[in-house]
Amino acid sequence: MSDESRLPDPAELFPEMGELAGAMTRVTMNDTIPRKTIHLVQLRLGQLAGSTYHTVRQADLLRKAGATQEEVDSVASWPTSPYFGDAERVALELAEAVLTPNPLGERVSGELFARASACYDDKALWTLTLVLSQLCYFLPVALIAKPVPGKPLGKNYTK
Repeated sequence: MSDESRLPDPAELFPEMGELAGAMTRVTMNDTIPRKTIHLVQLRLGQLAGSTYHTVRQADLLRKAGATQEEVDSVASWPTSPYFGDAERVALELAEAVLTPNPLGERVSGELFARASACYDDKALWTLTLVLSQLCYFLPVALIAKPVPGKPLGKNYTK
């Protein structure tokens, strides 16, 4: 693992990014879905994208949101894990559907949307959608710029 990022902190070049990141966080942390669920799906997105930075960061945030180590460890194998409830499972399934191509049709099927709607009201489903969008926005940053995993924000860029 490298202790140096590929690019400098984007906040040095684009100070508005802090405002954008703060606004996205305020929108997604609106208490309509548990923080544990937010970090659960963001961890899964980080895993699917192959982002060590997001996997390490979201695993830490998931633990801080109250997840057990068994829950964190079993995110990658969530379909067979006994640690997640129906709402968490449908959130994880949505995360995978968004990031995984489906050559046979829609990524988010009507059936999956109906199951998600049974677990979440409109505001919560929009929140979950924006939670997924938030991490998808930052995935290219992590994959291209390579911030240093495990370092706090503001200290994770070393170039």
